[in-house]
Amino acid sequence: MKHITRKKVLFFVADILAFIVLVAFDQFTKMQAVLRLKDKASFSLIRNVLELQYLENKGAAFGMLQNQKAFFILIAILIMIIIVYVLVLVPDDKKYNVLHVLLVMVGSGACGNMIDRFRTNYVVDFIYFKLINFPIFNVADIYVTVSTFILLFLFLFYYKENDFAFLSFKQQKKFREFK
Repeated sequence: MKHITRKKVLFFVADILAFIVLVAFDQFTKMQAVLRLKDKASFSLIRNVLELQYLENKGAAFGMLQNQKAFFILIAILIMIIIVYVLVLVPDDKKYNVLHVLLVMVGSGACGNMIDRFRTNYVVDFIYFKLINFPIFNVADIYVTVSTFILLFLFLFYYKENDFAFLSFKQQKKFREFK
């Protein structure tokens, strides 16, 4: 078995704590949206640009795939399993610190929306960019969208292919044979 360093354990504990805080914040904002926005007129934050508007979304992004609760929960669980798998294997090298943060954000967003779907059969959305008529979204969506965009950028321009050799089954097999 691979040697687990103290630094790796601390990273994983920090990942778990950040995950809990991010999911709690997402759930708190959705609870506030239900309490303060449901069955009320939208609330303008920046006139004709940004407003808070309550929506119960039974689909995915932009309202696609309506009423597919089991599918969305399964996808969220798979995403979280993959993220935990990567976080366990990622080296405790400084170059991967941002990867920890971004993966935790994706997992937190997936979990936040999964909690809604499990509890209520819909996701509470409430942030609306009126200026560009962008679909209504929530904090969990921000976590997933922003972190996925940054991950894509890092995969294209920062990380090299061999930076992810730790995920290769061939590499893990070689490591086990070497020991």
